[in-house]
Amino acid sequence: MAYPIDLKTLRAFVTVAREGNVTRASAQLHLTQPAISLQLKRLAADTGITLFRRTSTGLELTHEGALLAAKAEQVLASLLDFSQTARHLETQVRGKLRIGTIIDPEFTRLGALLKALVESGPRIETELRHGMSGEVPEGLKRDELDVGFFLGDISDFDPVAGLATEGQENLFRAKQLARLTYRVVAPPSLAGFVRGQDWAELAALPWIGTPPASVHNRLLGRLFGELGVRQNVVASVDQEASMLAMVRTGVGLSLCREAIALHEQQAHGLVIADHVQVETALSFVSLNARADDPTIAFAFDAIRGVWG
Repeated sequence: MAYPIDLKTLRAFVTVAREGNVTRASAQLHLTQPAISLQLKRLAADTGITLFRRTSTGLELTHEGALLAAKAEQVLASLLDFSQTARHLETQVRGKLRIGTIIDPEFTRLGALLKALVESGPRIETELRHGMSGEVPEGLKRDELDVGFFLGDISDFDPVAGLATEGQENLFRAKQLARLTYRVVAPPSLAGFVRGQDWAELAALPWIGTPPASVHNRLLGRLFGELGVRQNVVASVDQEASMLAMVRTGVGLSLCREAIALHEQQAHGLVIADHVQVETALSFVSLNARADDPTIAFAFDAIRGVWG
């Protein structure tokens, strides 16, 4: 036979079992002694079990009563856990987080970030949008992204950068994650043309170009622009894998991260220009105006945990 669960009766039973005394139990529960006695009688009648025996000092659990008391303790502990979980979920950050991703996920530690977001903020739904670095700040401006990874100088995309009056915030909030070095790689056939050469001399060689949104384009555009020389672009691609494939087949030069350049040198015999390199930064960015948005603030907390 199944008995209806009365949580008030269970609390009274467990409290009396702990205290061994109805008077002390009534004080804890803020109930009258007759009310508690009535609850105990009802529980004994419903179960058909003698729960307590009287002693000179109060009440003592019977063997069967002790077994039921242990089970009642478990029920009340589960109820407490349920209530705490409900309160935790109520106060959790919730919503959708649109993340702009770039380059390879291993380098940006994207997997670790997503794991941190899921484990610490299960009410946050993440949506990934992969593209080139320069597309991230534009996506933030158009409210197509909430946060994203970015390579380069984010102020390039801030129309009032350097012109803001005192006390005025920049358009973007950025947390720098790492410094990167980029090197120039060339096919073996151009080895004699790249070794020992500076940027101005390298500009005249055949290059594989990239779209304006690419960090390669921005870094080289600034370098060659400051030198007043024109980059000799013979082909254009929008993916790093295609760019390296074209270098391997002898089409021309390309810029790439130093770690990849060293791997390509070892694995495919590509040549690294030995007199030039350029540095930039990987950052995690959002609009400054939305820095206090709970999901965005949570994302920055998560990225700090991942990157330190």
